[in-house]
Amino acid sequence: MPAILLVAHYDTTDVPGYLGANNSATGVGAVVAIAKALRSDPAKGKRAVRFLLTDGEEAPSGFQDFYAEGLRGSKAYAAAHAKELREVIVLDFIALYGELLKRDTTSDIRLWARLRSAAGRSKTLAIFPDQVQGTVLDDHTPFLRAGVPAIDLIDFSYACWQKLCDDMSKVSRGSLTKVGRTVLELIRAERLR
Repeated sequence: MPAILLVAHYDTTDVPGYLGANNSATGVGAVVAIAKALRSDPAKGKRAVRFLLTDGEEAPSGFQDFYAEGLRGSKAYAAAHAKELREVIVLDFIALYGELLKRDTTSDIRLWARLRSAAGRSKTLAIFPDQVQGTVLDDHTPFLRAGVPAIDLIDFSYACWQKLCDDMSKVSRGSLTKVGRTVLELIRAERLR
């Protein structure tokens, strides 16, 4: 039975002094917390869940082609394991104050609809409006190109993206909790599909 994959990247932009609080750390923290929460769920008869923390999502400074030079960890995993996966959920920029996670134009529409259903059950639907943002190249892209349905949870309107102001003062514990609760609800439902 193909697995569900939950992904976040732990590398940050190579700007001196850059912390990457929302641009990596919050996604990694959420993946770890969701893995711990699922540890107590009975697994018998349920779809497996895999957890992937990647390096090399960010392209080196001065890159010309983000897909060619970035997403190195997710491209390698997709090349080796795409046939073993049912779907992929990527967490990136998920803990902003006033968080709004719109579907990027490449994210799988059906999986996104199931995420919104999970948000409805979790009472967090306001964070996941029925709106679309532009195309985002992120760790979900290699999986989509390999034919695996994938979604990217990213608020790409973040004013501190790749700037020194992306520090812990920009992290909302409330947003992080709501997104994590929603993704956990989605995964629990998807394990039974």
